[in-house]
Amino acid sequence: MVVSMRCLLILIPTMLLCSAPALASDEKPDNSPAKRSVVSLATLNWQPYVGEELESKGYVHELVGEAFKRGGYKPRIQFYPWARALDTTRQGKVDALFPEYYSDTRLDEFAYSDPFLGGPAGFYVRKDSGIEFSIDPRLNQHAALLGLSQYKFGVVRGYLNTDTFDKADFLYKEEVTDDLTNLQRLYHNRVQLIFIDKFVAEYLIDKHYREYRKVLDFLEPPLEIKYLYVAFSKKVPDYKSKLEAFNRGLQLMQRDGAMEKIYIRHGFKEVLWYEGELGKLR
Repeated sequence: MVVSMRCLLILIPTMLLCSAPALASDEKPDNSPAKRSVVSLATLNWQPYVGEELESKGYVHELVGEAFKRGGYKPRIQFYPWARALDTTRQGKVDALFPEYYSDTRLDEFAYSDPFLGGPAGFYVRKDSGIEFSIDPRLNQHAALLGLSQYKFGVVRGYLNTDTFDKADFLYKEEVTDDLTNLQRLYHNRVQLIFIDKFVAEYLIDKHYREYRKVLDFLEPPLEIKYLYVAFSKKVPDYKSKLEAFNRGLQLMQRDGAMEKIYIRHGFKEVLWYEGELGKLR
């Protein structure tokens, strides 16, 4: 696809306290959308998780937006190519980006939210390649990758994959700008394996290249069953408050079942099954 909550402080100038009338006992502060603080977010077209043409722009878009609203913020979400989204957030030009995989290598720049469910990530291969793991990568990913070191891998520039795979300098990796390009290159045998989310690959193949179904397949088992995160730029002065607000909203959605309803409404009931599988692997 891992925070205790504190209430957000509302700073009111002392000079206003003298003149502002107290709220009546049955009166509540105005937390309407028009009165909420804005949080700026960068994302990408990464179907079926998030995309401008998807219903409600995808389950991740809906989930993240709702969590911020429940935390007291009005989300302003913009779509970018991923490398630009990453750089824009890294510079602090927006508050955060999503969906992101967790990585220790980015902790100097980003603070990660609590997680929400993603899906299985690993390799797509040609069915006629005969490629398979020599050892279950969930037991020893490094050894499993060593067994594939004679092949050429396709990756997307700027994406996090798994820490072990990203650090595997004994593998030959070629970068492209998006997952669809990697699928095309795999189909034409320009690379032998590509790192990709299984659900993303299935969506792209169904939408763009249905003939690929007979040729390409996901290499089981996945390297990881991923959680997804919102990554907050540490260059934004109040990033901690916004992170805490998001986490608070996410917890509320978990408690009242809103999160599960979003998964199911967008056709991601399988994600809930994968959550159970992740628990078995721990």
